[in-house]
Amino acid sequence: MRIVIPGGTGQVGTVLNRALSAAGHEVVVLTRRPGAPGEVYWDGRTPGPWADVIDGSDVVINLAGRSVNCRYTPANLRAMMDSRVLSARVVGEVIGAAARPPRVWLQMSTATVYAHRFDAPHDEATGVIGGAEPGVPGYWSHSVDIAKAWEREQEEAATGRTRKVALRSAMVMSPDRGGVFDVLSWLARVGLGGPVGGGAQYVSWIHDHDFVRAVEFLVDRDDLTGPVNLAAPEPLPQRAFMRDLREVWRMPVGLPATRWMAEVGAFALRSDTELLLKSRRVVPGRLLEAGFGFAYPRWPEAAGDLARRRREGRRGASSAPH
Repeated sequence: MRIVIPGGTGQVGTVLNRALSAAGHEVVVLTRRPGAPGEVYWDGRTPGPWADVIDGSDVVINLAGRSVNCRYTPANLRAMMDSRVLSARVVGEVIGAAARPPRVWLQMSTATVYAHRFDAPHDEATGVIGGAEPGVPGYWSHSVDIAKAWEREQEEAATGRTRKVALRSAMVMSPDRGGVFDVLSWLARVGLGGPVGGGAQYVSWIHDHDFVRAVEFLVDRDDLTGPVNLAAPEPLPQRAFMRDLREVWRMPVGLPATRWMAEVGAFALRSDTELLLKSRRVVPGRLLEAGFGFAYPRWPEAAGDLARRRREGRRGASSAPH
């Protein structure tokens, strides 16, 4: 197949490009800074020559969007919103105008769309959309608003000949440098990987191998449309998540951090505490109902595989069957 990945130069795009190319597909990445074979320029806002790449393609996987790993200033929040909404809008316009549109458009979204909660998991049928839950900082609603606007652009796009799926993804864990697993592993290895703010908040995650397999599964399943949670079926509290991560790196100590310490650390790292403190208890209801089987449903085994691959320097390898 020809698979086009707008915004495919980040961690998730690298994971997909590597795996899909290895599987024999032609992968084209749309980026503002093309510099490698298979990369084509686009600005993420307006149609251009890149539209010819989508016309005649089989699959579009739109990952475009400014990183959420930043301080949530008004300017950054606007950039996060605009980069997602405008890129999804122009992808929809180009698909709708194509003479030979792709048969499926997978649009990246986020599990952050769900409410901060501890008592029950969110699946697609019964999950509670966030933004109005009590007892959390008011500005957390911005992330939910961005996610809803992101999905709405795809839903309202006039692409009648193309099936549409919104990927409500949890954190994708891969051994690549600079990714979330790399950052959390560094914290664990230096003894800072303890509970944050008590550690009761849930962490949802997905192993990179399962993320790729889920994408392939959704491409093949013509009966699946709309939002789909891409998350391992067993989210766990942050304190347990980091304890398991420390164990695979053989670090017995993890210093705890209070909320104010997390604020200081996030400020120093130019990030935001919502990424640490929001409880994301998300489960893959639709994937499981459709018969998808996770190779890594539990975090201890997933963390062990990722750490092994990192030690061996084999970023793309995995012990699980493809």
